[in-house]
Amino acid sequence: MGKMNLLQLASTLPAAWKSTVVGRPGGSQLKVLRMDGLQYPDEVHGFDEALLVMDGVMKLVVEGSTIDVQAGEVYVVPAGQPHAVAAGSHGVLVIVDAQECSR
Repeated sequence: MGKMNLLQLASTLPAAWKSTVVGRPGGSQLKVLRMDGLQYPDEVHGFDEALLVMDGVMKLVVEGSTIDVQAGEVYVVPAGQPHAVAAGSHGVLVIVDAQECSR
């Protein structure tokens, strides 16, 4: 697919918390989405998931603790680990995972 501006792409997405796949490097999926300040419910995956904040902040909830992941930081959620996103999260999030469908 070549070069792309993920911040610009995220700004064109029709809805927050709906990712779009931008590539499939090495058998993984590279997805981008826009966070809008609302919470995202608890979820669990059968694969590791890397959450890279490109802009803003993600308030990740893991084991009852809220972790602020700032722009330029990544958090890798291990397979089987329940996690959610608290209200107040905003900006652009890039997800790298092995999931076969969009978030």
